[in-house]
Amino acid sequence: MDGQIKVFIEAGRRRVFASALDWPGWARSGKSEESAVAALADYLPRYRVIVGLAGVPPVRGELVITERHQGLAKNADFGALGEVAASETGPVAAVEGERTAALLEAAWAAFDAGSLAAPAELRKGPRGGGRDTAQIVEHVAGAEAMYARKMGLPRDKAEESGQEPTAALRRRISAALRAPGSIDIPPKGWPPRYAARRMAWHVLDHLWEIEDKS
Repeated sequence: MDGQIKVFIEAGRRRVFASALDWPGWARSGKSEESAVAALADYLPRYRVIVGLAGVPPVRGELVITERHQGLAKNADFGALGEVAASETGPVAAVEGERTAALLEAAWAAFDAGSLAAPAELRKGPRGGGRDTAQIVEHVAGAEAMYARKMGLPRDKAEESGQEPTAALRRRISAALRAPGSIDIPPKGWPPRYAARRMAWHVLDHLWEIEDKS
């Protein structure tokens, strides 16, 4: 990966997202392709914290757009990723699954620590719809339950009624990413690479929101 950081572009009518394909969670948006890539570069220092927590080799290289979604990315205008890159649909080797799971776990760990350290009430503003810390934590957990089903993990009612349902679900997600061949992706579901990219982005976007509004 040295020398080139592969970037995927998904563009709506009013907003464009740029995602570093090999670095789940490192994705930012802007009003144009150029501003989205610039925002991605600006957030590298914050993403390096996650890479350090994951214990994987550091980010090196130049941002290079290698793929673009052909057509309108409808989710982009609503402030979310939503398109699967062609390179995310192929088979996933065990070593890649291990690295991907480690980065997602690092994002979760940073989010949990950040939300625990944050004040209960956050500074209000347009980003995040004015939610406070507990509401963001609840929102992230609820989204992950849906994301898990999109990647092919069935609901577990015993898990949902347990004492730590979010932690238990995250363990199942991590285990599935480490054994991608075991995942039965549903029709119109999410391949493992995209699922990890979407989940890690959602976690980190809200972590950085909490940090910025604390």
